[in-house]
Amino acid sequence: MAASHEHPDLVQRHGRVVILVEDDAGLRAALERMLRTAGFEAQAYADAEAALVDRTVDWADCMIIDVGLPALSGFDLLQRLRDRGVTAPAVVISAQDEQRLRREAERRGVTHFLAKPFLGSALLRLLDGVIGNRAAGSGIRLS
Repeated sequence: MAASHEHPDLVQRHGRVVILVEDDAGLRAALERMLRTAGFEAQAYADAEAALVDRTVDWADCMIIDVGLPALSGFDLLQRLRDRGVTAPAVVISAQDEQRLRREAERRGVTHFLAKPFLGSALLRLLDGVIGNRAAGSGIRLS
């Protein structure tokens, strides 16, 4: 992860850059709006491929990734990002709250698994905790 002085546009926002990858356009727009209203610098993508080509993702403080993305899954996206050195905590969201998905999330080092539908306030509290814990050097846990 590059230092914020190498990216002056991120200096003021450091600690609040959230990447959102969600293929449902309505949900993506609503979550992006909510994140920005809450003071996060949100960058949203409709699919994994779009997120992979944008190097902004490399400087994220947290990622929200839908498991059920078209073509490349959210888990595969996360693996590719980890392989290129992205260390931001990942919150995985899914319409399927299945034990196998939770086990896969844990195996892949996901910070939190959040089943849809969820309250926006719950996501915001979770992000504040994840980003705060990251700054403090705390570990990972699944919700």
